Amino acid sequence: MEQSIKIKIAGYTFPLKVTSQEQEENIRKSALEINRQITAFQSKYPNKSLIEILSIMSLNVCVTNLSLAKQVKEMKDAEESLAKELNGYLENIDKNSR
Repeated sequence: MEQSIKIKIAGYTFPLKVTSQEQEENIRKSALEINRQITAFQSKYPNKSLIEILSIMSLNVCVTNLSLAKQVKEMKDAEESLAKELNGYLENIDKNSR
């Protein structure tokens, strides 16, 4: 299902195509969050331009993404370590039951 939608961010309208209801929902929620953050930054820093506000928001998103990617890697590493440890225990049980 490919569908055309329009979203508005910072007063600009963007035509987009989505391929699922979930994708459309995520895009619309993201646009609402972006606009909410823009409004909050504009209230806090009224003398900053839209470009400055969007730049710091972009930086915040990238920092968050890098932090989350690090957490995911650490969790995958921990999962692999636990799986190896579990396999070792299972092999010991198997050897001892013979």
